[in-house]
Amino acid sequence: MSMIRDLRAVVRPSRASVRKDECAYPAPQAPAALSAVVDCAVYRDGVRVRTPHPLTPQEAMRLVRRDGGFAWIGLHEPTEAEFAGIAREFGLHPLAVEDAVTAHQRPKLERYDDTLFTVFKTIHYLDHDKLTANSEILETGEVMCFTGRDFIVTVRHGGKGSLRTLRHRLQEDPELLAKGPSAVLHAIADHVVDGYIAVADALQGDIDEVETEVFSPGRSSTARGTDAGRIYQLKREVLAFKRAVSPLLRPMQLLSERPMRLIDPDIQKYFRDVADHVARVQEQVIGFDELLNSILQANLAQASVAQNEDMRKITSWAAIIAVPTMVCGVYGMNFDHMPELKWKYGYPMVLIIMAGICLGIHRTLKRNGWL
Repeated sequence: MSMIRDLRAVVRPSRASVRKDECAYPAPQAPAALSAVVDCAVYRDGVRVRTPHPLTPQEAMRLVRRDGGFAWIGLHEPTEAEFAGIAREFGLHPLAVEDAVTAHQRPKLERYDDTLFTVFKTIHYLDHDKLTANSEILETGEVMCFTGRDFIVTVRHGGKGSLRTLRHRLQEDPELLAKGPSAVLHAIADHVVDGYIAVADALQGDIDEVETEVFSPGRSSTARGTDAGRIYQLKREVLAFKRAVSPLLRPMQLLSERPMRLIDPDIQKYFRDVADHVARVQEQVIGFDELLNSILQANLAQASVAQNEDMRKITSWAAIIAVPTMVCGVYGMNFDHMPELKWKYGYPMVLIIMAGICLGIHRTLKRNGWL
């Protein structure tokens, strides 16, 4: 248990967002063909091999094949031309390379010869002052990992989700890095899933806020219409979250249960912890979706009740106004022989009768809850 805590202490990322990757070296101007490479390093016995100049991926692999260890190459949104040379050097499968370049892939785990191809969806919560129907709540990205016997290539898409902090944390634990590329793969998986947990906690706060406002008394029809827009926006963001979390559960279970040559046995058992966390977040996301459905239905029901109340009031006043309208209509027909036309008190008597009937109707409707 202590070993698990130590491992998670090393790989658990900070939840503070990192704006961009930085190389460990004061890198000179990179050639155009390698502009997507944000860091390239060789690790031997868990320690980063220091070189007089930044390594290219080809130089890193030559160093690995000559002296041992493994290479970790990090890329950010490479083009097909930028990735072509790296794909040839590491013998990456064309289908996986196409997925890595085009992005917009669902989380998955695939094996191509002696390489594991893993796709993670990264989710980042965007702070906002007030939740509206147009608020952008979540930002998605992708991290794709090519894991081989002596290398790991990470391809990142999206403005956030930097692995720089994670790389530095791993470098502070040579014993863990000595386990090879599978240790890096586990650290990335744990990093991504810990981000899910933070996002789920933040979303819970937004949902609680909307739920409180929807069920608060005295909400106007306009406010209820605004609530419906906010709920629908939250449902869209939760759906995007669900698409990132749900497909990842099976790959994590495979990595934790099925023996694989490319995964160190000492590292494999730690994927169980990641799988458990994914399952927990998945349950939360499903709960969010069901809760938002209930809140939306309640909001629509309240809006319907409010509309019915308005219609009852309109109908009640129309019934009251109908009495004087009818009486005035009768005496406006201008017939010569109509009762009480010549009576001195006819006019005030008609007014008194109309007022009495209207007051009686008003009292009856108010007692029955229509006014």
